[in-house]
Amino acid sequence: MIPSFINLYVDNPERSAIFYEGIFGLKPAALSPTFAMFVFPGNIKLGLWSRNTVEPAATGSAGLFEVAVPLGSAAEVDAIHGKLVAAGHTVLQKPTDMDFGRTFVIADPDGHRLRFYNPPVQ
Repeated sequence: MIPSFINLYVDNPERSAIFYEGIFGLKPAALSPTFAMFVFPGNIKLGLWSRNTVEPAATGSAGLFEVAVPLGSAAEVDAIHGKLVAAGHTVLQKPTDMDFGRTFVIADPDGHRLRFYNPPVQ
């Protein structure tokens, strides 16, 4: 078994799809008022499901976990951070070096965390 589909529960899937399209430069494979889905290389899927229509009902709040995006270098981490700051995205953590590499974190419109990182060379 290999997990390949992540669902985030959002207030407005269409608004969230615009956000993620801008981040990843990828059009949603599915889009409706209650659900949007992106399909990435390797058939990894990101679903954006209306928290008001998901069954069973979603509980909890955003920010309890994160979607992590690996990048090719520490310089790319800094460059992507600069582009996202210039686009006005909410930064939760500025670029910093941690045990697992250079990283920063932004929030999506619902407060879900997106971590961009470059793993250290081993």
